[in-house]
Amino acid sequence: MPPRSANNARAGLPTAGAHVTTVGVKRPDFGTSGQPTPIFVNSFETTIPNATIHHYDGRSLVISPSEKTLPARMTMDLIRRLQFNVAPQIFTPRVVYDGRKNIFSIRKLPFDTGSQEFEVTMADGAANPTSGKGPKVYKIKLTHVAEINPEVLRRFVEGDASHDNAVLTAITALNVVVRMQPSMDFPFNVRSFFTNKETKDIGAGLELWRGYFQSVRPGVGKMLINVDISTGTMYKAGPLHALCCEYVNKPNQPNALCPKRGFPDRERLRLQRFISGIRILTTHNGPNGEVQAAPRVVKKLSTAGANDLFFTVREGEKMSVAQYFQRTQNKALQYPDVVCVEVGNGALIPLELCTVAPGQLMRKQVPPEKTKDVLDFATKRPADRLRSIKNGLQLLAYGQSEYVRQFGMNVNSSAGPLNVQARVLKPPTLRYGPGSRQPTITPRDGAWNMVDKRFFKPVAIDRWAVVVYEQQRRFNETAANDMIQGLVNSCRDVGIKLAPTPFITWENGQGRIADQLKAAGAAVAKKLKAGPNLIVVVLPEGGNDIYTAVKHFGDITMGVATQCLKSSKCFRAKPQYYANVCLKINVKLGGINTIPDASSVSVLTDPHNPTIVMADVIHPAPGSDGRPSFTALSSHVGPDDSSQLRIPASRVQTSRQEMIEELEPMCRHIVTMNMRYREMVEKKPAGLLAPKRIIFFRDGVSEGQFKQVLEQELPLIKKACASVGANPKITVLVVGKRHHVRFFPQSERDGDRSGNCRAGTVVDREISHPTEFDFYLQSHGGLLGTSRPAHYSVLYDENNFSADALQSLAFSLCHVYARSTRSVSIPAPVYYADIVCSRAKNHYDPQGTVDFSDSLTQADDQQVANSLEAFKRNFKPLHQSQSTLMYFS
Repeated sequence: MPPRSANNARAGLPTAGAHVTTVGVKRPDFGTSGQPTPIFVNSFETTIPNATIHHYDGRSLVISPSEKTLPARMTMDLIRRLQFNVAPQIFTPRVVYDGRKNIFSIRKLPFDTGSQEFEVTMADGAANPTSGKGPKVYKIKLTHVAEINPEVLRRFVEGDASHDNAVLTAITALNVVVRMQPSMDFPFNVRSFFTNKETKDIGAGLELWRGYFQSVRPGVGKMLINVDISTGTMYKAGPLHALCCEYVNKPNQPNALCPKRGFPDRERLRLQRFISGIRILTTHNGPNGEVQAAPRVVKKLSTAGANDLFFTVREGEKMSVAQYFQRTQNKALQYPDVVCVEVGNGALIPLELCTVAPGQLMRKQVPPEKTKDVLDFATKRPADRLRSIKNGLQLLAYGQSEYVRQFGMNVNSSAGPLNVQARVLKPPTLRYGPGSRQPTITPRDGAWNMVDKRFFKPVAIDRWAVVVYEQQRRFNETAANDMIQGLVNSCRDVGIKLAPTPFITWENGQGRIADQLKAAGAAVAKKLKAGPNLIVVVLPEGGNDIYTAVKHFGDITMGVATQCLKSSKCFRAKPQYYANVCLKINVKLGGINTIPDASSVSVLTDPHNPTIVMADVIHPAPGSDGRPSFTALSSHVGPDDSSQLRIPASRVQTSRQEMIEELEPMCRHIVTMNMRYREMVEKKPAGLLAPKRIIFFRDGVSEGQFKQVLEQELPLIKKACASVGANPKITVLVVGKRHHVRFFPQSERDGDRSGNCRAGTVVDREISHPTEFDFYLQSHGGLLGTSRPAHYSVLYDENNFSADALQSLAFSLCHVYARSTRSVSIPAPVYYADIVCSRAKNHYDPQGTVDFSDSLTQADDQQVANSLEAFKRNFKPLHQSQSTLMYFS
């Protein structure tokens, strides 16, 4: 293992002082291996303010009269009115506000007691013409709670201060400063704002707007602003009626929303989920003509049309909604049988009288059929993305922002994106099996091919069945035989021995899938005296439910490997398609496709230090917040000359918990299985059964949760190991992909064919943490758009790895993903755990009662608890025969 070095001082880079405390591991050194290459990073240097910043905290920012939480858009408007209209003499220079709980000022506000209360009206008019009430008055109380000395930031980026609350609050303040102006001028979410300068209509009542993300972050020796493009999915402004018709795929058919004319209740509920929360504008006849009422928020849709919704007015008269609007507006509704919207105060308003206010972000999940449109809009080649980011700087206009100027921040945007010295790591050497023309290969730009190569350890399949769920007229016997021949030929080329004549049958996907597959297995057993090793299933278009049922049968119920193929893909498919299928089939049955040469992963192949690599992820609940989340832990031994054991484990837990609930039993299971495997299969002596090292990758954890991982999860890993007599040295790394750091080559010759930086580009200076051990690694070759590097943070390290050792290990592990002949963006064990999580649905009986649709919403804690219990109770464990196989590939 490469030793640690103290090359920071020699390189003229800041080094964390002995008095500095960190959450994760202090940086031991900077990496030096690899080919140096200059790149651009989408970050811009900024100065740190000199003057004291005054903090007014959310705990003392009370907005009444309702005392309920108001939308950030509304609270921003209140603070704007307070500064510009109510008390401009007090708020000069202007304060900045994050829309939730923090206000920052560059001077102490002139309050007599450190606190002051203000009254702000929400509307400019004297009264609401439709209600006869005056404008709503809000009381805002501001209380001074802290002073921030920006010097703490200067010391922190120089490695001379710990990452404490003072540093955290100072960084928060600078973020609020740079986001203040865009948040007042444009639609925004937490860190991005969106403009209609670049849009795309994607139908279904939606359009996409180009957005710009910005985040102030500490770097090594400097403060940076990370700027990137983002995408906002917006409700289309204009008539609400038209938007609803478009969403239900009945554009320009206004009466499609009439329950009397066959508008299904199921569709009405789907539409209701889509439009709930939209702000609408309505107009009313006032004494001086039409008057626009204050915006209202859609709550739900009525079950009947305006003609059939009756209510009693104050005088006791009963009338329909349609009659009411005829009387008050003096005009008949054009579409009186169309459903109405119910707004926040319970009023019912016909759709045709509502207009969708412009610039509204849709914060729900994009309809699945629109995902491709979103990706097409969001995907930009590196050069185009960098150009868009530079264009965004003109909109951000830091130099013109009064807030940025008065806080003393000078953003060096004219110098362009940050120039960073990166390194391109050497890829691992990969080994293939006997009979390969090239027994070893070195990937180029993150890719290689399987031509004339045989798997390192191919399997033999002497009994298999083919079950076709596509209609026989579309996928006939000739097509099936072509598919079988293509698969047999490709298996032969890679070393898999596949019997040439499987049992084949056509089935109806509306029937009981498990019974049909069981029958196919029985037919194979009758003919060959044993059940099949593999069942190949040909799916029709849109066969997701069949797929789930097939996987439940194979992985959970019967323990038979299954391989699903789409009929459209395997119809007259080329050899390359079947070669990719072979990659999956081989590992599903216990084979090994390729392994890194021992010299490339010396950390894993040291015979005196048997090592387990583990990876853990949490997937949030599908649909509503009350649903459980799924967790998965995957691991593998090796790789070495003979074996590569992979063990998956998955569990169900409450959606409100960010940490892994059952980590200890999952970890114990994996360590036990590894020890048993080393004893029974590898014939290792008793003294070498227990792992000496565990390298634990944790995915999906934000920086604010690092401490929780160390305090809650690490002890469980140690406890699990101790319970089986193991005492390994543990290294914990968090792998993050939810960030906006991007790499750009400085010239065409420095990039790959996609225009991205080359696979293996690593950066651990300039943009990394001032004191902690972290690095960015772009481990995959580019395909479409701009590649996203993974961010690795080392939280715990008893193995004392150097930067070079961990960067090389992470890069090598990105090359052993069994399903492709390309390196991937995160280490393969993390990828596997992610897939195991995403397959959680397959652990439930398709004929069972557990509801995975997004129609369910949880009402209270008891319902949430009952739902969790139901999910846990119905979760079927993996079949024993699949427990050490890559069934999920």
